[in-house]
Amino acid sequence: MNSLAERIMDYARAKPEATPIRADDLLRIGDRAAVPRALSVLARSKRLLRICRGVYMRPIKTRFGLRAPRREKALAALSVLWDATIVPNGGGAANWLGLTTQNTVRSVYLTSGPDRLLHFGAHRVELRHAPEWQLAAPHRTAGVVIRALAWLGPNEVEKSLDAVLPQLSGEDLSDLANARVAMHTWMAEPLGRRLAHG
Repeated sequence: MNSLAERIMDYARAKPEATPIRADDLLRIGDRAAVPRALSVLARSKRLLRICRGVYMRPIKTRFGLRAPRREKALAALSVLWDATIVPNGGGAANWLGLTTQNTVRSVYLTSGPDRLLHFGAHRVELRHAPEWQLAAPHRTAGVVIRALAWLGPNEVEKSLDAVLPQLSGEDLSDLANARVAMHTWMAEPLGRRLAHG
């Protein structure tokens, strides 16, 4: 009969890339005391990646060797697991919108959940709890704009809005208008003026 570690690996290999694996998911193939020990052994031998306390993922085999699951897939899966919003931070958003050429050195994402440090092999991702208004329109362009403006701050908001708003679709502008009620005044007021004259 296969060892518990091998049964866990069979389970992991049958799952899509970036599927979170937790001890609670494995209790039908091993007992509550043995499963965490087997997961630790598999992580030490690099057959599984320990993403954070209690959460593992299977590394992906490529012709160049093993790699961590794709970050965006992994974060989407963790978002579902924890029922939390996870979005790129404002620095990345500002860069994507062309409002800054500065690239963030560390991978930082904002979340509705608690602060966490995630490990994808040698790569680390920091999750930082953010206020609800910064997480508005999580997977829409309007949300990217909100996070970019929050990161750039009050002194840059007027210039940034002038640069970004002409690039947005009617739907994006509508999303921004709907999110205004939750924004800080320093952001909501200049946005409201521009939308009113748009």
